[in-house]
Amino acid sequence: MSEKSAYAQAGVDIAAGQQAIELMKTAVHATFGPEVLSGVGSFGGLFAISRLKEMEEPMLVASTDGVGTKTMVAAQMGRWDGIGQDIVNHCLNDILVQGATPLFFMDYVASSRLDPQQIATVVGGAAQACRAAGCALLGGETAEMPGVYQPGELDLVGTIVGVAERGKLIDGARIQAGDVILGLPSSGLHTNGYTLARTVLSDLDWREPQAELGQSIGAALLAIHRSYLRDVQALWAAGVDVRGLAHITGGGLIDNPPRIFPEGLGAVLWRGRWSEPPIFGLIQRLGNIADTEMYHVFNMGLGMLAIVPPEDVPIARQAVPETAVVGEMVAGENGVTITL
Repeated sequence: MSEKSAYAQAGVDIAAGQQAIELMKTAVHATFGPEVLSGVGSFGGLFAISRLKEMEEPMLVASTDGVGTKTMVAAQMGRWDGIGQDIVNHCLNDILVQGATPLFFMDYVASSRLDPQQIATVVGGAAQACRAAGCALLGGETAEMPGVYQPGELDLVGTIVGVAERGKLIDGARIQAGDVILGLPSSGLHTNGYTLARTVLSDLDWREPQAELGQSIGAALLAIHRSYLRDVQALWAAGVDVRGLAHITGGGLIDNPPRIFPEGLGAVLWRGRWSEPPIFGLIQRLGNIADTEMYHVFNMGLGMLAIVPPEDVPIARQAVPETAVVGEMVAGENGVTITL
């Protein structure tokens, strides 16, 4: 048996990093289209943008985000297949609200000690989500940093770059009082509110099936962050005038929608017009959490809001049957009011 290198004895195993790269290569290559001009392991990813010449005034739209402490749930449950999909879909939705479609994605995975199979599973999930979105997983970084991260923990961050026509940018500027707010359902917490959820649910068995959830707590918490790309594309294809889109992430239904409201407009959301996944009710009851805080922390079952003129509602609901009429835009303070 060969003696461990000094670097490995210090806590960084270069061989493990190379093994992780080999394990993930097939999944990553499966996301490559003809635009990708570099392979896994290059210093920089190369992506040809010649097709942008067909656009009138293309704009690149970029976003970076992480999955937060959802990784701690994955560690507790020993399930790493979903969080790679979570980070891609989260970032994808963030640029989608401005009317952008994805070009490529890059990931960053870091831990105190590299487990090649674990890393490959996480990146494989990211590749799966990229394939579904028609997006290349162009590159990334796998870092081993003992002392920075706790043993057994993992951090996951992603960056996405997409493209939009400047003339079709969705920025909320055309939103008017009387416009209807359509809600697209979430799969659960998505990637926000996990620190509060883990604290409230810490004394329960996360593997035991819960009758009110129809599954275990762990499964409910690890429900994959939903992508709304196909839904929004269906609205566009049907000719719906989508005047504003809001991805409901950190800050919940209170802080996110106003980011796209013009001055002098607010929103009223009608609680009871959409289904709230039962995991939210369990968290609220066990934590004795006020309604106002629940709506400030969690998406409460609405992962994406689309603001459209009233006359387009029938077309929108036909194009995407899952949509629900959940509120309306009103003149007044630039905020969100939630009513029963």
